Amino acid sequence: MIRIRPALLLAVTATGTAVSMSVLAGWQRGGWLAERLVWMSIGVVLVAGAHLLPALCRSAPLAVRGIGGALWLGCMAAASYGHATFFLLSQSHAGEVRVAAMPVSHIPAHRSLTAVMTDRAAVTAELAVADARRCVRDCPALRVRRVSLAAKLDTLDAEAVEVRRLQAIEDGNAGRRDAIRDDPVTARLAIILGVADTRLDLFAGLAFAAVLEGVACLLWWIALVPGREPTPVTAADLTSIPAVTSDLPAPSPTVTKPDTEIAKLQRDIEAGIVKPTVVGIRRHLRCSQARAAALRRQLASLTA
Repeated sequence: MIRIRPALLLAVTATGTAVSMSVLAGWQRGGWLAERLVWMSIGVVLVAGAHLLPALCRSAPLAVRGIGGALWLGCMAAASYGHATFFLLSQSHAGEVRVAAMPVSHIPAHRSLTAVMTDRAAVTAELAVADARRCVRDCPALRVRRVSLAAKLDTLDAEAVEVRRLQAIEDGNAGRRDAIRDDPVTARLAIILGVADTRLDLFAGLAFAAVLEGVACLLWWIALVPGREPTPVTAADLTSIPAVTSDLPAPSPTVTKPDTEIAKLQRDIEAGIVKPTVVGIRRHLRCSQARAAALRRQLASLTA
């Protein structure tokens, strides 16, 4: 019992953790409340099957164990899929929290660079037309128009430079948000391994799920190991027990308590009062399990 109790405690903890993850993943999958409840129930059943089927089918017939093994593989795959869903969703939520806590510089509202360049192209065309015109009369007005268009073109050039600067700031903020949103360990491993972050997140989630399910299965297998069954004393073993007759000498005052208990047990077993098992002896004499087992072995040695 000292060996099994820690295993049982760890098994319950692992199963509770897996059930919690499946419940949260099922809640995220469903839309309506009824759908969420059904998804949560499915996750709990799959986790329980993945953890307990190997231990429960251990002593079953071969055909039942074959069916149980196939169902166990299905439960393991489905439970791992649900756990991977939980890992990916939790990482996404953690990334959103990190992005929300990131300080972002204020960027004033501005026009798009496309609109600025469109206006600049129109002004450039007007200025080209004005420069191509020959001054026959009203030359001052033409010079004023040329100067006005040139000034407007310079203003649009300055606006385009400012828009590019603001867009660079926005791109930098977006890059920092993306870097903060990704898990730091996953991002660095993806760079080292040369794979995409999303693919590595999926593989990591499946690996965590497989390890959790495997540990839980092993712990339940150890925790549910059947105890040693008591070996009953058969009628053939009791045939050689000598009957107590009146010719026997009176018991000596030096007879020890175990001998007295053995004689009493022999009489009670012959009378059918006590079952010839360790459990029956322990209940009849109200002694410990170890003492009952010792008396049972002494009975067996006497009847041999």
